Amino acid sequence: MRYIFKFPDIGEGISEGKILQWYVKKGQQINAGDSLVKMETDKVVTDIPSPKNGTIANLFGKEGEVVKVEAPLVELDIEGISPLELQKMSEEKTRPIESKPIDEKGFGVVGTLEVAGDSAFLPISSEGLPVKEETPPGAPVKKALATPVARAMAREMGVEIGSVTGTGPAGRVMKKDIRDYYERIQSGRQQTAPPSKTIIPSSSQAEPRVLYQPLSQIRKAIARNMIRSKQTAAHMTVIEEVEVSELVKTREKYKTIYNERGLKLSYLPFILKTVTHALKAFPTLNAEMDMENDRLILKKYYNIGIAVDTDDGLVVPVIRDVDLLSIADLTAIIKELAQKARERKLTLEDFKNGTFTVTNYGSIAGTFGVPVINYPQAAILGVGRIMKQPVVKNDQIAVGHVLPLSMSVDHRMVDGGEAARFMAKIIHLLEDPISLLFV
Repeated sequence: MRYIFKFPDIGEGISEGKILQWYVKKGQQINAGDSLVKMETDKVVTDIPSPKNGTIANLFGKEGEVVKVEAPLVELDIEGISPLELQKMSEEKTRPIESKPIDEKGFGVVGTLEVAGDSAFLPISSEGLPVKEETPPGAPVKKALATPVARAMAREMGVEIGSVTGTGPAGRVMKKDIRDYYERIQSGRQQTAPPSKTIIPSSSQAEPRVLYQPLSQIRKAIARNMIRSKQTAAHMTVIEEVEVSELVKTREKYKTIYNERGLKLSYLPFILKTVTHALKAFPTLNAEMDMENDRLILKKYYNIGIAVDTDDGLVVPVIRDVDLLSIADLTAIIKELAQKARERKLTLEDFKNGTFTVTNYGSIAGTFGVPVINYPQAAILGVGRIMKQPVVKNDQIAVGHVLPLSMSVDHRMVDGGEAARFMAKIIHLLEDPISLLFV
């Protein structure tokens, strides 16, 4: 019997994925759990395993194409399954199957993977799908079966999608069908067009004036999340400067010891510990608004997201239970997460359950910024670059080390006075870092 395995919902609000690499080909025999395809979502890159033993009959989608959740991925030829058993399988609820660890470079999801249950496997009555004749010019245009991506592509190219013959499942119009149709139309126009004078472009004209760069899944997710945050949260930003000469001395004193352990001691672990102490004193900044039930959800755990700049875009892995970790623990975890992010080895677990975010743009360049809240969190702290500046100490002008801070809060949950008191708490702790041992 023939079954269609659909792109499963792997959680975290993921609605689509890009096909990066097919591991299988038509006619290949596979076992349950074998990797079928590598997919890039807006959070991770993961392998999708086969749910059953069988033979590959068809693959839906080419490398580089975007596939929606519940869209067909693979048609399997499975022996020994009766139509009655097939009907039972299609009526089963969503169930987990084990996924394999990924050894090669890329993000990996290790653990369980949800497989779409209802209609995830569909019987195919024949070996293939009949090829339909294209609609002749002037004939009534039929309603085409196509994905939103294909429809958008047809609109951009000026193609009437109802005139295109679909080669996908059940006659679905694919992007390749639209491109082929468009090329045939253009070829026909060129053959019938009158000869024109040949124009040889100059060297400057030969260079393209516009380049098109496809959006990665990560970049599309960033765009969606930023729009949602700005449209939902009422942003307010508090800006301050902290004189951190004592913090600079403390780091200088201990960084050699950390280097001997293979760790690079930065200021970020101190800032994370400072943030957790302040969050305990001001719980509404470690909260989430539940408008449906008219309440705030105050979180008694402190999972801090750290924004990491990568070649593919900004990602925010989460360090859990920061209040229970030492400076040494945090230094090691930050190094590990940054390396995993740049090597694209983060998993979905690395992004879950954050309660507050810190973005350290000062590690690259910049003083103050207006960071965008990582919705639905209540606040985000932006950390600028420490600079030597003249400061007043004991009524005398001296050279100091000044750290710029910018904190955006959701004004629906956090009032201006509370945001200022939260910032004052952070300032006090950073000015006297040894006090972190006693609070």
